[in-house]
Amino acid sequence: MALQEEFESQGNFLFRYRSFLPLFIILAGIAVFIFNHFDENKNTMLNYDMVESFSLLMSFTGLGIRVYTVGHAPANTSGRNTKEGQIAEELNTTGIYSVVRHPLYLGNFFMWLGPAILTEDFWFVISFILFYGLYYERIMYAEEQFLRKKFGSVYTEWAARVPAIVPALTGFIEPKYQFSIKKVLRKEKNGLLAIFVLLFVFHNLCYSFQQQQITIAFDWVLWTMIAAAIIYFVLRFMRRKTNLLNEDGR
Repeated sequence: MALQEEFESQGNFLFRYRSFLPLFIILAGIAVFIFNHFDENKNTMLNYDMVESFSLLMSFTGLGIRVYTVGHAPANTSGRNTKEGQIAEELNTTGIYSVVRHPLYLGNFFMWLGPAILTEDFWFVISFILFYGLYYERIMYAEEQFLRKKFGSVYTEWAARVPAIVPALTGFIEPKYQFSIKKVLRKEKNGLLAIFVLLFVFHNLCYSFQQQQITIAFDWVLWTMIAAAIIYFVLRFMRRKTNLLNEDGR
């Protein structure tokens, strides 16, 4: 198999199992966190409030990127979005897509960088960044091959002026479609819940080490996680049992 076809095949394979990437990050991060806190030679649990604040800043930066991207995108665009394969009825080239070709993957990076930071381990964070880059490089390659074949010169001209993952500082074009809060509520509820669940897990691991026993801190982290869970299940019910979040073309 030629290298070009091999990269595309690998990208399609990795995309199919992309749901396991967050699980890997979570389990590996928890293991590193626990190991470091059992190691008396490591200086941990210092200024953990600042660690949590920086983690939330990164995660909400990523969620914000995703919200803006999804909110301005029409239905059936941005490449692969079904179990059967890729769908792209039109090519997104306005809004955030006028400054970066893969804004959703950029958003995902920051969202998962947040939990990586919660480990308080510099080398784990570096490893996460390298692993994420290698993993999504193949996925982006396969997606772009699909878009190139479908849209031809329209795609190549757009790709020639817009960076793949690091946003350009100029060239922004106003979004073609108005922002859809309904689409955001349908699509991004999982991410919001994940941020606060993971914060809750690491926060209480840290608290348990401080108390020298497994325990739960009844503080703002617990209450925000409960609030995020309520929002998630309310939106999940609305999507499945009502038409309140439906919107034609979005």
